[in-house]
Amino acid sequence: MRLSDVAEVQIGFPFRGRVVHDPAGGVLVVQMKDIGDDGRLRVEDAIRVNLPSAGRRHLLRRGDLLFRSRGRSNTAAVFDDQAERAVLAAPLILIRPRRGVTPAYLAWFLNSPPTQAALARLASGTSVQVINAESVKDLEIPLPSIERQEAIAHVAALASRERELENRIAELRRRAIEARLMRHAKDSRRIPG
Repeated sequence: MRLSDVAEVQIGFPFRGRVVHDPAGGVLVVQMKDIGDDGRLRVEDAIRVNLPSAGRRHLLRRGDLLFRSRGRSNTAAVFDDQAERAVLAAPLILIRPRRGVTPAYLAWFLNSPPTQAALARLASGTSVQVINAESVKDLEIPLPSIERQEAIAHVAALASRERELENRIAELRRRAIEARLMRHAKDSRRIPG
């Protein structure tokens, strides 16, 4: 089935001109820079605005997917923050899963290497690759049972955490070796064989 069969797909809020930060603003503006290549949402440095009433229908809900429609990667992040009012800025694409679709499963599917390759083939443009909303809507997606979706999303989250821990261990090992080598360099004695 197509993505548009299982989710609402729409372009983010079309701000007129440059988005200007208002420290007193009540709404976060999620932009391209706030979604990492790893599909993680980072809004610590997000711009705040006072959103016009016309933009209220664009407010994000828990479980919405935020899709990067242009650039070197086309990853999707799940919006989980209920504490903050936020809006997605165009040209990002909002994907709102319908009933029976697990947001984490849908994000995993969109971020998976085979889907990323399919998305790359759909992209157009010479200097900046762009995927339009219609192409995203037409993307074919398998939809297993909700239980299977949850299991897949859970295993994917565990695999992601494992990669993070492996990277952290490798970095700590590198630092320990560098520190030991530096101690030996400062000690005029020979490095033990």
